[in-house]
Amino acid sequence: MTTPQILAFGVIGLMMAVFIWDRFRYDLVACCALVLAICVGIVPFDKAFSGFSDDIVIIVGSALVVSAGVARSGIVDSAIKRFFPNLNSLHTQLALLLIVVAVLSAFIKNIGALAIMIPVAFQFSKKTGKSPSLYLMPMSFAALLGGLMTQIGTSPNIVVSRLREEITGTSFTMFDFTPVGATLAVVGVLFLIFFHWLVPERENENPSLEEALGLKTYFSEATVVDDSGFDGKKLRDILQLGDGEVVATAILRGHSRLSPLPDVTLKLGDTILLEGGPEALDRVVSNAKLKLSGKQIPAAKEEGDVTSIEAVVSSESTLIGWSARQLSLFNRRRINLLAVSRQGHRLTERLSEVTLKSGDVLVLQGSRKSLPAFLQEFACLPLAQRDILLGTQRRAYVPLLILAAAMGATAAGLAPVATAFFCAALAMVVFRVIPLADVYKALDGPILIMLAALIPVSDSLRTTGGSELIAGWLGHFAAQMPPFGALALILITAMAVTPFLNNAATVLVMAPIAASFAQTLGYKPEAFLMAVAIGAGCDFLTPIGHQCNTLVFGPGGYRFSDYPRLGLPLSFIIILVSVPMLLYVWPLQ
Repeated sequence: MTTPQILAFGVIGLMMAVFIWDRFRYDLVACCALVLAICVGIVPFDKAFSGFSDDIVIIVGSALVVSAGVARSGIVDSAIKRFFPNLNSLHTQLALLLIVVAVLSAFIKNIGALAIMIPVAFQFSKKTGKSPSLYLMPMSFAALLGGLMTQIGTSPNIVVSRLREEITGTSFTMFDFTPVGATLAVVGVLFLIFFHWLVPERENENPSLEEALGLKTYFSEATVVDDSGFDGKKLRDILQLGDGEVVATAILRGHSRLSPLPDVTLKLGDTILLEGGPEALDRVVSNAKLKLSGKQIPAAKEEGDVTSIEAVVSSESTLIGWSARQLSLFNRRRINLLAVSRQGHRLTERLSEVTLKSGDVLVLQGSRKSLPAFLQEFACLPLAQRDILLGTQRRAYVPLLILAAAMGATAAGLAPVATAFFCAALAMVVFRVIPLADVYKALDGPILIMLAALIPVSDSLRTTGGSELIAGWLGHFAAQMPPFGALALILITAMAVTPFLNNAATVLVMAPIAASFAQTLGYKPEAFLMAVAIGAGCDFLTPIGHQCNTLVFGPGGYRFSDYPRLGLPLSFIIILVSVPMLLYVWPLQ
């Protein structure tokens, strides 16, 4: 071994040890590794920040914005309510969730697809009375499997495509991953549907502040208008959209007040007084196309910066003792009161006539510029930052059209993936699918920084000849193995490494080694690169190897040891299926 090779192995080995130690965030570790690599001379000064201009960073960041746009539109939830309104058994609910998550993960970032469907899983959980843990871990694994099907489904596929282009001059295309990836997704989803019982029922014993706030019941009101399509229909038809989480306390028709019986026939102009959680209220209002109380904020026509926030009326607030009508909130402040929550009380009067008290929690709608000044002037305390979609404008089909256009452009070869998805992310902003102020919230900054920092560090293995050295060792070990054994060795190695590294980092380290390994044995590199992508994308053993597993860890109330119970047999199935499929689709000779 040469001195540069020893230094390259030392820097990457130290970095992996710190990753496993898990005392520092992964982006900080990656940046420190980059600085160390520069200091010891294995990364030249002029290549130190080459990762920040790499297509991988653009693709991953753009995919996160596009995913956020699809999630914000609520189109998936609306489609399930429309086409599958009566799913009441655990098996049918789980099958639908896993299939939808897997298919979505093929076209948007898999963590984005999972985030879209988690609220639906909680709704199903309440219907069946089962623990959310029975849904969430299988959904996370289905998201990982679905991401294997296309180039943009998961970060490893994006990274390995660029590395193939560097090695052979030709990148993998959008659907080169589909034959093997779709087979694995089908087999894996079937396993998860029939063997979900391996997951223990857990409860989230330490809910976060945001989850605790989500238990709060709000009082609001909404009116049946021309666009709603509920003129002449029963009240129960609207309440069903809330999955039992929304109740009606009264129906106001002109000067009359009607009892909210389920079989009451609604008429145009009826105002329904509703009670429920903010997410459930939003589902009812948005899916039924009802009109909330208040008027259109003028800024909505100009800047698209209208938002809804939660705030508590403090004991020193001058709002105490006044109603929204008396304060003329809209006329004076251009702010709408959308909902009120008062602990231990069910409000029965109209929203504009509710006399506010200390401790009331309000949902206020207004311009992002006007709301902070209002909260400060009237001594209201904003609650923990979270998305409140009640009262926000959403264009349901626009994000789907944008996503379809990006996919079509890449599939037809009209534009590279980076360009197509950057344009798609930009279109999400231009067409106001995502407010401008929320764009950077959608970007996962730590992941992007980690990728940019790791690209030159991992490339040091190639530039110093370290990857060829490891490939020689593996080649010597696998010299007596048949082709499928050599391919399985790379796949298992990638699977073993990815629980301790971020999956994209695993590809950056393992793919050059796999390519050199294939060259040493006299094989084509494509099957080995695909094996690395599959191994890095299939972390079913820990909650820390992939963001999807981490995302469901807390809400599912899981323990670290719960993941191997379902993940270990699934990993064996992936190995048994993927090796022959890779040899069939990507011949070694």
